[in-house]
Amino acid sequence: MSDIIKVVILSIVEGFTEFLPVSSTGHLILVNEFLRLEPESFSNAFNIIIQLGAICAVIRQYFYKLNPIDLGKISFNTDMGDYEFRSFSEKLKFRINHFHRPTMRLWIKVIIGFLPAMVLGLLFDDLIDKYLFSPTVVAVSLIFWGIVIIFIEKNKSIKTNTKKLGDLSPIQAVKIGFFQCLAMIPGTSRSAATIIGGRLTGASRTVAAEFSFFLAIPTMMGATVLKIIKMGTGFSTYQWELIFLGAVLSYLVAEVVIKTFMKFIKNNSFTVFGIYRIILGIIVLGYIYL
Repeated sequence: MSDIIKVVILSIVEGFTEFLPVSSTGHLILVNEFLRLEPESFSNAFNIIIQLGAICAVIRQYFYKLNPIDLGKISFNTDMGDYEFRSFSEKLKFRINHFHRPTMRLWIKVIIGFLPAMVLGLLFDDLIDKYLFSPTVVAVSLIFWGIVIIFIEKNKSIKTNTKKLGDLSPIQAVKIGFFQCLAMIPGTSRSAATIIGGRLTGASRTVAAEFSFFLAIPTMMGATVLKIIKMGTGFSTYQWELIFLGAVLSYLVAEVVIKTFMKFIKNNSFTVFGIYRIILGIIVLGYIYL
């Protein structure tokens, strides 16, 4: 099988699974059992770096909510209506002095939620890579967290108190951040861990999913930088072309998936993802041991 076909398959898997609560890393580990880019060091780097494509999809779709200096959010005084800036620096200064406070508060919560994974990731990244990156771990994690997702969705005692993203508290952000650390175990799913954390802290499905998207930005960028530092970037021109192709494809697929996913959860629960995880985990275990 040619490298191009491998890149297409791996990138589609990444873009499709990154923001669903099904574990993109787990799926890539399983797919790599059947097809892998060579050498292994490049394959590992490729799987991490192309995540940036999926992140770009979140940034583009939620740019308005994430951009704290969007002039469209600023309430101008009437005497500013036809004001023309005399220079770019004056315009930039005006923008900086008019940060949109709700957006800044959202970013503070995102950073707060990111800190636990940053600290624990730096401490345990090597150990996790050495001992936990295996199909068996992925399968068990898929099944276990699939059961947890179904339990949460069926448990009527879990109350939904936070129905707007702006109402998410810093304490909730911290709790969700610690839940995200569970995703260091392959097969858990960063998206699943943060959504579960959000639901258990009282967030609605939509709020939990959106905060999971935003939390992915610093988390996945940090993970990518960490991997690049450890693995190096001494790739050939051809390998960089494969990485670029993979990032573009994962971006395009993630664009569609994010929109579809958000529409789906407005009227449906996460139960279907829990069922999918359990079925896939059982199939993987059967393949390994039967």
